[in-house]
Amino acid sequence: MQPQWVPTERDIADAKVTDFARFVAARTGVATSDYHSLWQWSVDDLAGFWRAVWEYFQLGEIDGEVLASTEMPGAQWFPGTRLNYVDQIVRQARTDRPAILAVGEDAPTREVSWVELIDATAAFARTLRELGVRPGDRVVGYLPNIPEAVIAFLATASLGAIWSACGQDYSPKAALDRLGQLEPTVLVTADGYRFGGKAHDKRADIAALQEGFGTLRATVAVSRLGLEVPGAVPWNEAIDTDNVAAVIETETVDFDHPLWIVFSSGTTGLPKGIVHGHGGVLLEHLKAVALQSDIGEDDTFFWYTSPSWMMWNFQIAGLLVGATIVCYDGSPTYPAPDALWRIAAETRATVLGTSPGYVLACIKAGVVPRDEHDLAALRTVGITGSALPPSSALWLRDNVGEGVPVNSISGGTDVVSAFIGGVRTVPVWPGELSAPYLGVALDSFDTEGKPVRGEVGELVITAPMPSMPVSFWRDPDGKRYHDAYFDMFPGVWRHGDWITITDHGSIVVHGRSDSTLNRHGIRMGSADIYQSVERLPEITEALVIGAEQPDGGYWMPLFVVLAPGAELTDELRERVNSTIRTEVSPRHVPDEILVAPGIPHTRTGKKLEVPIKKLFQGAEAARVVERSAVDDPDLLDWYATIRPAKR
Repeated sequence: MQPQWVPTERDIADAKVTDFARFVAARTGVATSDYHSLWQWSVDDLAGFWRAVWEYFQLGEIDGEVLASTEMPGAQWFPGTRLNYVDQIVRQARTDRPAILAVGEDAPTREVSWVELIDATAAFARTLRELGVRPGDRVVGYLPNIPEAVIAFLATASLGAIWSACGQDYSPKAALDRLGQLEPTVLVTADGYRFGGKAHDKRADIAALQEGFGTLRATVAVSRLGLEVPGAVPWNEAIDTDNVAAVIETETVDFDHPLWIVFSSGTTGLPKGIVHGHGGVLLEHLKAVALQSDIGEDDTFFWYTSPSWMMWNFQIAGLLVGATIVCYDGSPTYPAPDALWRIAAETRATVLGTSPGYVLACIKAGVVPRDEHDLAALRTVGITGSALPPSSALWLRDNVGEGVPVNSISGGTDVVSAFIGGVRTVPVWPGELSAPYLGVALDSFDTEGKPVRGEVGELVITAPMPSMPVSFWRDPDGKRYHDAYFDMFPGVWRHGDWITITDHGSIVVHGRSDSTLNRHGIRMGSADIYQSVERLPEITEALVIGAEQPDGGYWMPLFVVLAPGAELTDELRERVNSTIRTEVSPRHVPDEILVAPGIPHTRTGKKLEVPIKKLFQGAEAARVVERSAVDDPDLLDWYATIRPAKR
């Protein structure tokens, strides 16, 4: 297979990662010939690499060691150094371009200048202080993706308090399952949001949260729909800057002092609160945004996301390098399937991030972004959420632009970043992720813990990263944290993804290893099947499950959601099987194909493969999945009626 994009000599020379390599050579004497040799040095000399990142971004003095212990879990990063994440954003303030572009379905794009951002952050931090918020207290958001959410986070972090948030599409129960664990002192919310052309009044849900938290000192409400939220301080009052110097007085904290808490999907039991520290996030995001994504002060960074997803946290990192970020509160397909491309054109976005599902929807809708929108400013398309099929990657090349690399990334909430992705100096191969990120000691292990190449293995990280969790919330002895990542291979992080490392150093992601298909002893990834089946025009989405049975049998059904007007005829059934047989392998052909009313997902869009598998093995629905963690809980009742014994 040939690359779909190859960097030019100019791309390589001008890339920020090349400038960093020159800095490393001048500062340390370590000369590297290309990205892969730079990566090798970065994992062989972790302390030297992360010291170089710190110095390259001019973060100040390092007080003591860089890496006092490499033990996992328990690595000790920069143990004597104190800082505050917000200081790096304040240093980027400028007057020649906005900090944030706020885009909604119902209003013109609003510019938020750097001066406005800093003034509002300073004012809201003052309000939080007046409410008694202190370092370590929790401030939570129940908000759309709007600039006020960014401001509330920055103000919270500036005080050394801890931020956590979820989007307003979450029900009160789902929000309480997450944020209620934190015993928050202040709730920042909005009266509602608009999505798909409809207004959603959230005042009743806010009242349920206020009652459910029990620890609140105050609620602050942004007006999105012009409604009054009872018992809440209006946002405009909370950021009133009259007669107040607009200076953010940041609290200097330890390197691993909690910055925010992000949550696992919560499909089994209460969602896990994953705690990340100021210093680890700052270093990881500077590296990921500047060196890997090549984003700098001349860029406009737009990733379609919500405060429920770690990509919201990741997009804020654009501010760390002086870029403009885009906050979009709305549907990606309203008023038409090409909505994100239209917004990218209107905002002159240089980096647009979306998902394989959105790309597939555009393909099926016949969208041709390069013909319908002015995307001259666009330099990169980012993809995450699941594996991107080669066909979709090639569609992006042909319909967005041959000169626009597609940087598919894979990581997670666990490190609030990526392990693997693109870089401006490495080719892009269709359906593959170009390279491990710098400082990420990525490997692929077989079940015995031995490295494998050219075949499927477990994605593992063999050395610590600064943004690995400081802890899990309410996990005082660290047992839940240990069991989540280090139970299979002691001292090695097992992430739970199947990958193949290719002979040219790229990585193919096959899907979650805990939902692996294992027919006749051959392990297979579900993503390979989805990539072939979901391209068929009659099929909107698919779900494949491999369930071991008590009698020793193995049942592998494929569930399909049909496009409007389509029927599962014998001809379509054979075409599905033939497509899988030809494009994947004969072993991937399902035992049967069933029409489903829908596919259930976590609220961040991941298919519920493992819980559905457990249902098919006889478990009760209430025991395998928490309904509030599912985007359409009623679908669980339908799947609970499906049993192989009935067929």
